[in-house]
Amino acid sequence: MNKEVFIDADIVLDLLCKREPFYSYAAEVFTMGDTGIIKLVTTPLVFANVFYILRKVSGIEKAKELLRKLRIMVGVVSLNDKVIDLALNSAFNDFEDGIQFFAAREQGIKLLLTRNVKDYKAADLIIQTPEEYLKTVKAI
Repeated sequence: MNKEVFIDADIVLDLLCKREPFYSYAAEVFTMGDTGIIKLVTTPLVFANVFYILRKVSGIEKAKELLRKLRIMVGVVSLNDKVIDLALNSAFNDFEDGIQFFAAREQGIKLLLTRNVKDYKAADLIIQTPEEYLKTVKAI
């Protein structure tokens, strides 16, 4: 089992906004992170994007409170010029997905959880939905 797991913004929003039918899978992944079974990581970009959406739904203070709690459970990997250059010069149609992918890869992370698996066609990382990941983990 991969100990370090990169999570994208959709997975965070599924958890914090309790979006069905995805919430239970996200909650189980975050529970695994919270209990130390895996280490969850993401980028500063995910925090910024999630804040932007949460503040519209919940207000600024509630959004910050939720992100403070999230930050306790989730590590943050660096974004740098190499990651941006790789994303800009990649085949990714979605620039944000390229940033997430290369940030994870540059940190040696082998598994990225997203609900947009189709956007990572040529990826050399393991790309799964939380549901797929949980099925894989339970099969071990």
